[in-house]
Amino acid sequence: MWSRSRPLAAGVLLGLATAAKLYPGLLLGPLLVLCLRAGRLRAFWTTAGGALAAWLVVNLPVMISTQGGPHIRDGWKTFYTFSQERPVDFGSVWLIISQRTGNPLEDVNTYGTVLMALACLGVAALALCAPRRPRLAQLSFLIVAAFVLTNKVYSPQYVLWLIPLAALARPRWRDFLVWQACEVMYFLGIWMYLAYTGSGDQHRGLPAEGYQLAIAVHLLGTLYLCALIVRDALVPERDPVRRDGSDDPGGGVLDRAPDAFVLGEARRASRYEGAALVDWGVHRE
Repeated sequence: MWSRSRPLAAGVLLGLATAAKLYPGLLLGPLLVLCLRAGRLRAFWTTAGGALAAWLVVNLPVMISTQGGPHIRDGWKTFYTFSQERPVDFGSVWLIISQRTGNPLEDVNTYGTVLMALACLGVAALALCAPRRPRLAQLSFLIVAAFVLTNKVYSPQYVLWLIPLAALARPRWRDFLVWQACEVMYFLGIWMYLAYTGSGDQHRGLPAEGYQLAIAVHLLGTLYLCALIVRDALVPERDPVRRDGSDDPGGGVLDRAPDAFVLGEARRASRYEGAALVDWGVHRE
């Protein structure tokens, strides 16, 4: 809906998605900084308002219900409470650190939050400082990938969050298959590790050291794709989507919108917008 320049409908769908699972709400971050750069904040606030309204329509009746006990009224926040209280778990960089050091990392929520906040600042800086405004799909992939990489658990199915965004952010089979090969290795690794931990003294499967290697492969594969997307944003001529002259096909109101607020390199580049191009080394009479 956003790509069709229907911000309210996009917000409603985003709010419903966030009510089902937390990560779709992360997409509001890239929308905010891109709309700030393009001077389209009204569209952002329309989307954010629609998302909040839809989320409340789903959750508010449960919050204020007088039927049942507290376990019914508090059901809407069970997922958030569980996510807050769960310890370091499968697939995360924190599990590698915990297993290698013997430290349970009881402050992992703080560590993960700090790293995620730094990643958000990095994505915001990229959005506002890149010589050309990054595409929405690029920043959406980066912010969800940052959440996946810094979270204290990674389940194999989480890759499904990233696949549609990857197809839009970096539509190249080679890079996609490299990344997916890493995910397949992790998929095999976790099940072999579970077989090992469940086989008792027989030790059939993949030991902890092998599983840690599988986690590292997953992390490096995701970081590889992130690095390519960041490069495409900083060097737009390397972006496969923009090679045909397109700007941001999925950007909706952002597509081909002029910049209104930029920082750093983007500010310097904006000084030369509209100037005639010069072929260096070519003498013209």
